[in-house]
Amino acid sequence: MSSDDDPVRDALFGLLELLATEAPPDRFDDVLRTARSAGGDDGSAVLLDRARSLALDIHSLFARRHQREAGLAALVDTARELTLPYDLDALLKVITRRARLLLNLDMSWISFYDPADDCSYVRAADGHASAITVGFRIPAAGGVGNRSRSLSAPFWSPNYLQDERFTHSAAIDGVVRAEGLQALMSVPLHDGNQVFGALYVADRDVRHFAPDEITQMSSLGDLVSVAIKKARLLAQAMNEISELELDTSRATDSSSASRFLRDTQSRLTDLVLRGRDLRELAVAAGDALGGTLLIRDVAGRQLAASGAAPALDEGELLKTVLDAHTERAPIRSAAGLWCCPATAGDEILATLVFAPHEPATEHTLQLLRTVAQTTAVLLQVQRSAAAAEGHMRDQLFNELLSTSQYTPEQLAERARRLAVDLTEPHVTVVARPEGGAQGKAVVWASSYAHRLSGLKTTDAGYIVLLLPGTDPGARARSVSHELSSVLGHPVTVGAAGPITDAVSILHTYQEARRCLDALTALGGTGATASPDELGFLGMLLSERPDTAAFIGSTIGPVLDYDTQQCTELVRTLEAYFAAGNSPTRAAESLHVHPNTVSRRLERITDLLGAGWQEPVRALEVQLALRLQRARHTLRRAGTAAPQADAPVA
Repeated sequence: MSSDDDPVRDALFGLLELLATEAPPDRFDDVLRTARSAGGDDGSAVLLDRARSLALDIHSLFARRHQREAGLAALVDTARELTLPYDLDALLKVITRRARLLLNLDMSWISFYDPADDCSYVRAADGHASAITVGFRIPAAGGVGNRSRSLSAPFWSPNYLQDERFTHSAAIDGVVRAEGLQALMSVPLHDGNQVFGALYVADRDVRHFAPDEITQMSSLGDLVSVAIKKARLLAQAMNEISELELDTSRATDSSSASRFLRDTQSRLTDLVLRGRDLRELAVAAGDALGGTLLIRDVAGRQLAASGAAPALDEGELLKTVLDAHTERAPIRSAAGLWCCPATAGDEILATLVFAPHEPATEHTLQLLRTVAQTTAVLLQVQRSAAAAEGHMRDQLFNELLSTSQYTPEQLAERARRLAVDLTEPHVTVVARPEGGAQGKAVVWASSYAHRLSGLKTTDAGYIVLLLPGTDPGARARSVSHELSSVLGHPVTVGAAGPITDAVSILHTYQEARRCLDALTALGGTGATASPDELGFLGMLLSERPDTAAFIGSTIGPVLDYDTQQCTELVRTLEAYFAAGNSPTRAAESLHVHPNTVSRRLERITDLLGAGWQEPVRALEVQLALRLQRARHTLRRAGTAAPQADAPVA
């Protein structure tokens, strides 16, 4: 008989083929529908229904087998991940995430039992949790967790709030209700025969956990128990190792500190012997001490620092400094700063103020005392050297300011031997104290010049300084500020420069004196000035006025623009000032429209800046225009003179 004559047999073979290819169950109905359409008796229909039922059972068996295989694979992956070395908190996060994903649930968490409080606390949670958080206290009675702990076996509920098989706790029920949970399972965690915690999984839908799922969670609970025990043992071992390392470190600290102290003292002494300055000593000592070190003189002025100075309460610091000087030992202020005196015999040369990055130890204070002694040695060496060198430097500066028997090259070489490089830019500063002791001002000037590798002298009550730098105005302000603070009286200062050769020093000194005289004439007692800051007054006061530089710095952009663009901005400026700053009258004199003058003035503003019409700037612009006009007239006259004389020749 052919297959066409037996539709039942075809349908049975079709079901077998679908099972072999793992086709979806809805394909079974298609096969049976085809067989029924071919006709047949009631026995054939019953046979087909029976075959369909068996096929669905076999397909369900395959599905459960695949699900079991997937669960076992996930369990193996979880076991592999749990073998990695984690600290306890990281391990618990991995466990809760894996437990939630293993059965595709909404939430999971782990609790540890605390015998002291007779309750459990949540240590880790995964999923969208708002009520079940780390630290949540689980009561000692009620709930699936306590039931599983008492049974020492997994316990689950498909619908927690409606389940009457166990005792409920109002606190736990409230949390479950707040989270909207339905199905809940708890797996006890064992350490030998003792239950130390529980692993929970939960879903927001009613769910009947299959035996395979319960078995998987039970296996996961066993793996988790071993992993937690291993993590705890690892943490305990690490703590023991840390304690052993700490004991070893403590055993070697004393010898290491002594060796470090000896090496540091040798290194600092070597800096002194090599002639290094106080700042290098402060930086090296600050690095060794582990903080910021300030070296201050007996008057509280900072001599050197190893970094940015911390905020100082001078009143509190003064009290601490006095205590340190009395005790001749490091004293800690209320703000955490350590003060230590640097002494030579009974004389206090300086005070060290130390701001530690970390709390100071006894070794740190011992090193601070060593630094104070080295600082005192360096200050004594500098004091002796300064006394011998100061006379030589003063003598050199006097020769630079007068007619000397030495050539400029010889003077420059003498300056170089005294660590003054006259080929580098220097400015000359002339200061006149308006009160205070002259001797005190001279002492300060000697210290200031030495600190900046400059020169100092005095002339008829004036303090004269030759200092490195390119900005005479800034140097003048610095000298005025510091010397005024020392004397308690205003100081009038004039400055000039910069110069880069010995020949020009006398000229800059004379310019600085003229600036000082100008301040006096203008009633500027206690003020500072340089030729550039005095503007055209500085040019007029200069021995060799540089009109070209003044014109270029004042209206140079306008001159360049006229040359490049063939415009008449300079002529417009002259007409504008001649018309009393009236654009309309300027337009009439220029025979142009007022709008043209306005546009030209806008262009001039772009070139000179917005403040060129301010009174002071306007005065300088007008002077520059007049000087430029005079230079132009003189150049034309100089060019025309030979042409007038040519016929005579």
